[in-house]
Parts: sequence; structure tokens; C-alpha cells
Amino acid sequence: PLFFAYLELRKKALGVEELHLYDVYTPLYKEKQRHIPYEEAVETVLAALAPLGEDYVRDARQAFSQGWVDVLENQGKTSGAYSSGVYGTKPFILLNYQYNLNSVFTLAHELGHSMHSYYSNQNQPYIYSNYEIFVAEVASTVNETLLLRHLLDQETDRQKRLLLVNYYLDQFRGTVFRQTMFAEFEKLIHQQAEKGLPLSCEYFQETYYRLNQDYFGSGMVIDREIDMEWSRIPHFYRSFYVYKYATGFTAATALVQGILEQGRPAVEKYRGFLAGGCSDSPINLLRRAGVDMTDAATLDRAFLVYADFLKELRTLLAD
Repeated sequence: PLFFAYLELRKKALGVEELHLYDVYTPLYKEKQRHIPYEEAVETVLAALAPLGEDYVRDARQAFSQGWVDVLENQGKTSGAYSSGVYGTKPFILLNYQYNLNSVFTLAHELGHSMHSYYSNQNQPYIYSNYEIFVAEVASTVNETLLLRHLLDQETDRQKRLLLVNYYLDQFRGTVFRQTMFAEFEKLIHQQAEKGLPLSCEYFQETYYRLNQDYFGSGMVIDREIDMEWSRIPHFYRSFYVYKYATGFTAATALVQGILEQGRPAVEKYRGFLAGGCSDSPINLLRRAGVDMTDAATLDRAFLVYADFLKELRTLLAD
């Protein structure tokens, strides 16, 4: 129901008679992108990470003083962004900085990955240093969420707040709702295989189309062409990968709540998680950090945060 309410708001904001799937990617208003120098992005991200403590910010600053980040586009350089490295070296961040707000969020995201690796490598022997995929997106999403909160705390302009609020709602849509739909599709096709039934293109199409109807609801026009989208999702070739995006986002939401509300005690638990590598199961590492992923209440808490952002979006659109 919360997602359907968001889609209805988006439909009204765009002024369309019908909302199609491609409309969920359309900006709610046209905004001139502000040119953000890289140096400003660095200081903004570090300021946003202040709730994680002086030690964390000091360690994170090394990324920019010790050459962890390959910042700009270059001939022959791959696109996108990622964090990488090996045990015994500093982490490295590949970035293609575009001087816009999205690039600032990307920097915060990849720095989260790098700091997770940095603390795990520092505190674990090689065999336990590489954290599991289940928690791989937690630290990056914590950093992004702290950045968003920091920017919202400073922003009073209506349209800029609308941009930031909708950014979070779109992140939630793409990471929780959409990836859960992907996971259900994956579960269904594996069940089909276990029954010895054929995995035809037609079966994939009908299954995927029906799930889009379920997840987007009757208020959305589900164009028939969407029934082939499954064919371009590479994650389906890595069995049961996609649900981990949704669990990681949910865990990060709960962690940020704890950090901002409880302060140092929650930060210390979170730092223990970052230093844990794969020395215990992901569930236990997160539980010690204050998040129980086996409890449905954790997901409910994330939906309450979503509801708060949805309420502000409704207010901003009504002004």
C-alpha cells in the first residue's frame, strides 16, 4: 500500500492520465544540475559521516590523502564505479566523477565499501577478512543514508528537498520493492526447475509479467513489453543474489536509525560489524550490531522510514 501511494503521488506530480513503468524513472521536475567540485564533494561526504565518530572520519580521510580514489574519466577506463583491493593493500575506488549530486552519493557509497574492507582487513586474518555478499551493501548504504540525512538537515529550499526526498524513495523502490520482485521471480523459476517442468521463454515472460502486475498494482499500466525485462538482468545467473540488496538496504536503514538516535553505543556496535569480515555468519554479525534480520520487525521499521519520507513528499508536492 505504501508503494502504491507513492505511485499515485508520482502520477499526480507528472500530470499524466496513465502511469507507465517507464514513468517511474522520469524526474518529478526539471532541475538545473549544480556543478559540484570534487573537493567540495569530499568535504560534504566527510561531514555527513561525522555521526560515525572522529576515528572513522580520520580513517576515511586517508582515502583522499593517500590516493585511494581514481577520480576522473580517462581514455580506456571502464565506466561506473566500484571499490576493490586485496588483503594487505589499501582499498581502491574507481570513480568517474561527473560534478553532480549523483556522483557525490556514488562517492559516499564506494567509500562505505572501502571502509568496510579497510576495517575487516585490519582486524581479521586473511581467511576471515572478506565479508559475505549478504552484508556487502550494508556499509555503502549506511554512508549514502547518512549523506542524505546530512543534506536534508541543511536544505530549506522546497525543490531541492523534493529532489532529496524523492531520491530516497526511488532508492527504496529500486532496492527493496524491485529486488524483492526479482527474488520472487528467481524463486518461482527455480521451483519450476525442481518440478522438472520446462523453463521456456514463454513461462519466463508470463511469470515476470504477472509479478509486475502484483508489485506495481492496478494503478500502473503494465505494458506488455516488460515481460522480456528478465532477459537483461545478469544477476539471475548468480543464483539467489538479488534478495541481498533488499536485506542490505533494510539493515542499513535500521543501523542509521540506531546511530542517529543512540550515538556512541550504536556506533561502537557498528564499528564491530565493519571489523568482523566473515569471522561469523552475516546474521550474527548484524545482530551484534543491533539489527536482527530474522525478525520481521526490522523490515517494518524500514517501512516506517519510507512512510515518513512519503509523508514529506506529499507535503512538498502540495505546497
